[in-house]
Amino acid sequence: MTDASPTAIPPAVTQLRELALSAACAAAVRAAARLGVMDALGDEPATAEQLAAAVNAQPEALARLLRALASHGIGAELPDGRFAHSDTSRLLREDAPRSLRYTCLWATEPWTWELWPHLDEAVRTGKSAFADLFGTEFFDYLHTSEARESSEVFDKAMTQSSILSARAIADVLNLDGVERIVDIAGGQGRVLATLLERHPALRGTLFDLPDVVAGADPRLRSGGALAGRATLVGGDCRQEIPVSADVYLLKNILEWDDESTVRTLRNAAAAARPGARVVVIENLVDGSPEARFTTAMDLMLLLNVGGKKHTEAGLRALVGQAGLRLDAVTPVNSYLHMFESTVV
Repeated sequence: MTDASPTAIPPAVTQLRELALSAACAAAVRAAARLGVMDALGDEPATAEQLAAAVNAQPEALARLLRALASHGIGAELPDGRFAHSDTSRLLREDAPRSLRYTCLWATEPWTWELWPHLDEAVRTGKSAFADLFGTEFFDYLHTSEARESSEVFDKAMTQSSILSARAIADVLNLDGVERIVDIAGGQGRVLATLLERHPALRGTLFDLPDVVAGADPRLRSGGALAGRATLVGGDCRQEIPVSADVYLLKNILEWDDESTVRTLRNAAAAARPGARVVVIENLVDGSPEARFTTAMDLMLLLNVGGKKHTEAGLRALVGQAGLRLDAVTPVNSYLHMFESTVV
């Protein structure tokens, strides 16, 4: 007796073939998001013809797309040929409470497809491939007219990411006795707004590039519910952080080269009084239950900005190089860790 038929395909072969064609899955997710097909699919199953009419698509081609997605658990194909939602496919809906629609679009923007084939070159050199391909650095590119749509998608993706993590951060971050907090490179300020709502006596500053803070969460802007306790300040944290606070929060921004990371932490320490806290919240590439997500993001950062996700030991070392005293490392959720340090 043999353990397997001589004609059976080994699982390793199946796995590697699927991985080699995994770009097809990413493209299918992007197509579904751009077509809005999961928004068109309601609580009741629907045929490809019904969905195609709703999203202006060719029925047979749409059925093929939906079948490919269903093979990954993104929706389901029923025995009668109709298609239904799964928990995963609902996350592509615009109105889903934990929607990942813009996160999926950002991860599959046109520039990403041009970058990935250059990964071997980036691994060989340890440097970003973006500027050589596009003639400018990544964030400068996002501010060009050519990348207007990508820039809008990026902003919405960052907002979705903050929505998912803001409540978890508010649950674990101890702000007892804290009068003022500054959210450094905090985007539209979703995390800051959540913290201000959770702590009625707290005052906060959103610090980011001028055009970013101009589009801050309406709750923080003039006339907003939190405007009386919020200040908006424009600037570049890698140059200076001209804000005095009790707590300096840096969430998912220390993803550049090590020198830029240390410089940003030193800028926070320079702005703070002794005893102030610097709180860094990051994805880690080691010991994470979501290793596939964090390691993929790590490779993307190598390609587009020459940056990286950190190991716990690596980030501990950078905090020390900045002259901060690391006090604790605490999990926030399945993919974020909080590094709390003190200015000495």
